Amino acid sequence: MKIRKLAVGVLAFGLIGFLGVKIGRAGIAASQFAFATSQLALIPDTTGTSDWVTILSAPLKTPASKEVYVNGSLEVGLYTETVVKSKNMQKSESTASASIQVQALIDGQPMPPGSVTYAARSQTLSATLEGAISKCLSAVVNADGTTSIILDQSCVQPEEIGLVLATLNAASFNFVARNVPQGTHMISLQARIGSSTSVDTGSASASALVGKGTMIAQILRAAK
Repeated sequence: MKIRKLAVGVLAFGLIGFLGVKIGRAGIAASQFAFATSQLALIPDTTGTSDWVTILSAPLKTPASKEVYVNGSLEVGLYTETVVKSKNMQKSESTASASIQVQALIDGQPMPPGSVTYAARSQTLSATLEGAISKCLSAVVNADGTTSIILDQSCVQPEEIGLVLATLNAASFNFVARNVPQGTHMISLQARIGSSTSVDTGSASASALVGKGTMIAQILRAAK
């Protein structure tokens, strides 16, 4: 899957305190704040990515052993559709599920609390129907002159019930790594999409997408 080009920026200005930047040892600037953002869809509509996909990343330089705080904000969308077909009072059921999980990494290692679900849905539709029979009835005159109504079972068509749900949410979560050593670290935000479907005699589909997103990483000193 191709990931479109992202606009990535790192703030490292020399205004101490006002812009949150400190000067490290040997006169090397240490950035207190880094960000990565995208105006394009990070993961297009898909039924699944099979594994983690890096969607945003930025370097962050820490002057000393401190905590690194990361906030990842994303547009996330889910699409599920279920159709059931039933006749002769036979129950039919269709299920569609989709989910989007996100994790933040520092130097390739997951940051606490690990994988977080940004969106999830499990949709089940069921129906028990008699069937459309209006065109399958015929009148037959019996030998005694009476009339009987005959139903042609092979003519009966399944009745149909359909349900479509599509949502787009803006979700965010905070990740924190403690006692990060001095040095330059790569902060990344990853996402993965999974879906599943099951049907009896109908149909089902499920997919998800990750739209625009922003990742902000900061160096903090946590209160003991």
